Amino acid sequence: MARHRRYTVMLYLLMSITISAARAQSLLGFGGTRADEERALERKFDAFLNKDDQKMWMHRMSAQPHHIGSAFDKENLEYVASLFRSWGFQTSIETFYVLFPTPKVRTLELLEPAKFAVARGEPEVEGDTTSRLVSEELPLYNAYSPDGDVRGELVYVNYGVPADYDELQELGVDVKGKIVIARYGGSWRGIKPKVAAEHGAVGCIIYSDPRDDGYFEGDVYPKGAFRNNEGGQRGSVLDMPVYSGDPLTPGIGATKDARRLPRDSVTVIPKIPVLPISYHDALPLLQAMSGPVAPEPWRGALPITYHCGAGPALVHLKVQSSWDLVPIYDVIAKIQGSTYPDEWVIRGNHEDAWVFGAGDPLSGLVGLLAEAQAVGKLAGQGWKPKRTMVYCVWDGEEEGLFGSTEWVETHFDELRQKAALYVNTDGSGRGFLGVAGSHTLQRFVSQVARDVRDPEYGVSVFDRLRARMIDTAPPEELESLRARPDLPIGALGSGSDYTPFLQHLGIAALNVGYGGEDGGGSYHSAYDSYDYYVRFGDPTFSYEVALAQTTGRMMLRCADADILPFEFTDFTETVKKYVSDVVKLADNMRNETHETNRRIEEHTLLWNADPTKTFVVPAEKAPVPFLNFAPLQNALATLEDRTQELRGAFDSAGAAPSKDTAEKLDLLLKDFEHSLTLAGGLPGRPWYVHEIYAPGRYTGYGVKTLPAIREAIELREWGEADNEIGVVSNVLTQSNELLAQIHALVSGNPFRPNTSPGDR
Repeated sequence: MARHRRYTVMLYLLMSITISAARAQSLLGFGGTRADEERALERKFDAFLNKDDQKMWMHRMSAQPHHIGSAFDKENLEYVASLFRSWGFQTSIETFYVLFPTPKVRTLELLEPAKFAVARGEPEVEGDTTSRLVSEELPLYNAYSPDGDVRGELVYVNYGVPADYDELQELGVDVKGKIVIARYGGSWRGIKPKVAAEHGAVGCIIYSDPRDDGYFEGDVYPKGAFRNNEGGQRGSVLDMPVYSGDPLTPGIGATKDARRLPRDSVTVIPKIPVLPISYHDALPLLQAMSGPVAPEPWRGALPITYHCGAGPALVHLKVQSSWDLVPIYDVIAKIQGSTYPDEWVIRGNHEDAWVFGAGDPLSGLVGLLAEAQAVGKLAGQGWKPKRTMVYCVWDGEEEGLFGSTEWVETHFDELRQKAALYVNTDGSGRGFLGVAGSHTLQRFVSQVARDVRDPEYGVSVFDRLRARMIDTAPPEELESLRARPDLPIGALGSGSDYTPFLQHLGIAALNVGYGGEDGGGSYHSAYDSYDYYVRFGDPTFSYEVALAQTTGRMMLRCADADILPFEFTDFTETVKKYVSDVVKLADNMRNETHETNRRIEEHTLLWNADPTKTFVVPAEKAPVPFLNFAPLQNALATLEDRTQELRGAFDSAGAAPSKDTAEKLDLLLKDFEHSLTLAGGLPGRPWYVHEIYAPGRYTGYGVKTLPAIREAIELREWGEADNEIGVVSNVLTQSNELLAQIHALVSGNPFRPNTSPGDR
């Protein structure tokens, strides 16, 4: 699931640069002589990184398809476990049993006005040595599509998100009883059949439009990095914004004897059959359509006029799968902490892929393996981390974050006590650093980024990312961007293995990767191969080394810090922005509703429409009331005061903390993220408990910040919005009380935490 998230991370970074430049003292436990010692350790670590090993691991593990349930998937994970054991890690493999459908029947044919049968295959490509292994790979399909056999007129729905259906309604197009065709992008693919079913559609086709990742973007594979006309995108269509993990065991580990839901009662499986196709196969379907011409933003890059339908294109869609329980295997490897063994710093990347998976996920995994190998060599020379370092290689991520979620659910209580931080990767390539995650770690991320060199320019990856931001920032934001001492990180929605840690467990998390110069047309296709990666992903594997240097420093510095590296000024400023955003959202909706209703009453919308074309005037909407944001704003004001008080306490503290004090501080610091959660979870989806970050109900990958408030406003549920303002206010009050406890502990003990080697 890596490619789209890397670009999403960059988007979040670019959108966040208006946050104030004021910053608090870092809490990371390095400085002075300690910083020199840490940098010396990191130089040894860097010397152990070997890009030839990374190439070898990727080539070996991408030699055959390794989806869950395949023999090569298990072989790869056993091989990874053997590597960890050879490097001195205490290593185990944990097995879970999850629902995994594989296709038996995939029929899609145009019946009228002409006949056409979809090819449904990805042919061998010259120069791609694994693309010939067609018989071993999963075909193009959407896992967890329900079985179904439907016929219907075709309706084009753009990206298939709720706003697209509002436009269709104005065009007089109804999808009830129809089959929709949507292009990939705009949201998590599982949202497309969900919204289609909510509007009465009986089937859903998803295709890759060349405007989004094909020839419109550049030369196609094998000449270039972009999707060729027969390349397709596999993927799960589970409704992951409700919960992640095995669909039959929500909230509990999918062990062999776990109590499972009946499949017909599972809410995250779509209601209508779904099938993905290439743009080669989408073209005759779209050509056969008539009806209103699609709005300009809906038009892709195929050589046709895009019409919305319905009809006259009539299609037949049939999907049938084998629904089986299959084993998945998580590799868990540990190096015991010497001082705080019950504080865990956790690192993870998945191994499973839809086909060969060189980019997604092996480009992230070989970075993790290089990092772990270097850590093992350091330990072999006598170094021991203060905290326990846990390296996890997940299985079953592609289907719905299965391996990570089942491990978190199985070990929930232990992880709540011990887990301090989770660092995730999920594919990487050539280009710019991208990081998203808990904003209590924003300062820490910048400190690390200053100490890693960009392979192409030799400057720090921090400076190169800053250059990109300056080059793309609006003029009014340039000076604040240049003045700030660190860089903003994005907020996390979903789409990778950080989700159960951050949003279900309540543990601080980061998602890290490089990209932006590595194309992107191989995503979830049979062409995500070693041959593709060494041509377009990261040909020299220099960014693979940079990834290991980046996440390695994060792990080493957290494992060895005097106290955990959480800092609250960035978090407070970020929440302040989120509060301002939801207030503006309500105000803007109020103004827009008033103006739209006025235009309806004045016939402005009707008289501006072309009378020869269908236009349905929308119904007037109820006025937007004034919501009471005062409790939220008061809690935010207290948070700002607590943050400033704590900053002052650390600035005036004395020498390094005693072991007893450090343990007490760590306990409070790591619990801060948990203080942002609520046991009952978000409205309608109790599995997600974080009140600051969550995937949107209709975005999937995309984050919704202050999600309960924001989505209630967007859905015009005013009573719920008022209630959730109170709920989130109480959560911030809970966090304020924890900051007061940290302040009392710091003020009562004469110590000053040292600064990081990355501080300036």
